[in-house]
Amino acid sequence: MTYNLIRYGVKDASIAENRALVAKVFGALDETQPQSVRYLVLELENGEFVHLVGYDKDGSALTELDAFKAFSADHADRRSTPLARSPAKIVGNYHMLANETAPA
Repeated sequence: MTYNLIRYGVKDASIAENRALVAKVFGALDETQPQSVRYLVLELENGEFVHLVGYDKDGSALTELDAFKAFSADHADRRSTPLARSPAKIVGNYHMLANETAPA
């Protein structure tokens, strides 16, 4: 599984909208239940959002969802800081990510 950590700030006036759009993405994931995707979103007190995205081979099971397309459509307008994306590896996991373990 390939993981990416994505972090960005959101303008104060757009936090509720960003949160609602993220919730719709999770609703679509609950509905479609793609087995090839792992997704976690955190909202920090300072208006930053952190996404941890995991996928097998290709992330299209997430990015092709209509709810994700709606989330992405005006994302740049909602942000207060540039989007920072970094490849990530799981070093440890205790009950946070289902069925994921640190590599041996």
